Amino acid sequence: MSADRMLNQMWWTAEMNAMIRKGRAVFVAGMALVMLPLVAQAQQKVVSQKPSTVVARVNGYEITAREVELAAQDVAAQLKDVPPKMRYPLIVQYLIERHLLAQKALKEGLANDEEYKRRLRFYQYKALRDAYFFKKIKPRVTPDKVKAVYEKETKKLKPVERVRARHILVSTKEEAEKVLNELKAGKKFEDLARKYSKDGSKEFGGDLGYFTKDEMVPAFSRAVFALKVGEISRPVKTEYGWHIIKLEDRKKIGPRPLAEVAPGIEALLLRQEVQKEVGELSKAGKIELLDPELKKLQEQNRKRLEELKKKAAQAKAKAGGNGKK
Repeated sequence: MSADRMLNQMWWTAEMNAMIRKGRAVFVAGMALVMLPLVAQAQQKVVSQKPSTVVARVNGYEITAREVELAAQDVAAQLKDVPPKMRYPLIVQYLIERHLLAQKALKEGLANDEEYKRRLRFYQYKALRDAYFFKKIKPRVTPDKVKAVYEKETKKLKPVERVRARHILVSTKEEAEKVLNELKAGKKFEDLARKYSKDGSKEFGGDLGYFTKDEMVPAFSRAVFALKVGEISRPVKTEYGWHIIKLEDRKKIGPRPLAEVAPGIEALLLRQEVQKEVGELSKAGKIELLDPELKKLQEQNRKRLEELKKKAAQAKAKAGGNGKK
């Protein structure tokens, strides 16, 4: 997936969600690399105190604000849907529970256990990797670089027209004509949608929200984009049945503000920096895959990634041939 394509999709919510889903499929073989930029975003402050401030004690052990921030990085994925104001107490409780169990483990002599030593080695390397990322890689992606990418990409974008519409979906043309006659007699569109429509939007009075021309089937889009605001269509046939459509609103949407898309751009640039760094280290280093099954899976993943890249390049070339960005 190219940087241009991904950034172009960031401006609108529906496209952005779709691109995120595609991104997960493309980078599934390298999730460890992808997660580092996400951890970087989780570095947002959850506690306002100075790093050395003691915020809690557990049997004499002092939990500092700095430890809270480190823990926030550790549990970033679990906190993404938690309101910011609730994160601080949740993280402190997480640390309290962790230290209670750790202190119990020390009392029972588990510090000499082989399982503990294996875990300790694992987390030492994780800590070194994270420290390198935050100290050496993250500073490369500055606010000025993020702004430069934003300005470059927004110059390529044209405002996209979106419409908001309601519809009533029925099975036959005769039913559609009946609905249209009732509308002409003064019945409310929302009421008739709830009464007759076989579409899930009936619960909302047929409201489909805002959408672009490409987000609906061609016949439906042609009909709705030909309407004026407040106008109701004649019966429109699609593969789903017969529609009566009412245009509620029409507007053009341009690039979202830099502040809204900056985190996404930063994550993309950080991902590129990590991949560049790891690529150079892999060439200079000696990496051996000793498990035959692992080798087989690795090769399958490599071929799959190549196929996805090829398809993405073909799609981009096709879009370019149609005069699209």
